[in-house]
Amino acid sequence: MIKIKSFTFNPFQENTYVLYDDSKEAVIIDPGCYEQSEKEVLIKFISDNELKPVKLLNTHGHIDHVLGNSFVKKEFDLKLTIGNKDLETLESVAVYAANYGFQMYEPAVADVFIEEGDLINFGQSQLKVIFLPGHAPGHLAFYNTEQNICIGGDVLFEGSIGRTDLPGGDFDTLINSIKSKLFKFADEMVVYPGHGNSTTLGQEKHHNPFCAIY
Repeated sequence: MIKIKSFTFNPFQENTYVLYDDSKEAVIIDPGCYEQSEKEVLIKFISDNELKPVKLLNTHGHIDHVLGNSFVKKEFDLKLTIGNKDLETLESVAVYAANYGFQMYEPAVADVFIEEGDLINFGQSQLKVIFLPGHAPGHLAFYNTEQNICIGGDVLFEGSIGRTDLPGGDFDTLINSIKSKLFKFADEMVVYPGHGNSTTLGQEKHHNPFCAIY
């Protein structure tokens, strides 16, 4: 059984996720920790629960989701895994980070590239990769249909969707990703987004003003 712990980090109020199971192996998704106090919160949770991080994953390469990549790579000796179509998004962060006030941002080199259909294995658990472009050109999400969970990044939010006015974003592409791919899953699937509260696909299929289909 996959357990999910969320943290809200940095001024963008980004959700960082640690997923783990009874084996104590864990994956860290979208580490947004930038301040030392945020890094210590993450370390403490992992230490207190005797977890062993084995993978570092990014749903996409926007600044708020990658501020802690370098720290997590070094602290836990992990390779950085990202979508094979979002490397440019990740690498561009170093160019503009200081403009957002992150003068101490440390870029992290991507080590492993994944795509739709790939499997993420840790402990006794497995996540599957789905490609959901529109917010970022190489945006991925990680899901498990047995538990009906999805770590969705900035694709679908409670009552909203990811912004599409950033480089590589496209509104029509994002809506198509949601309706033709994400909405194929059960209404009971819980989406853990990159910002804000978790929601269910059923809730968003019925009530989301941008993409409801009922």
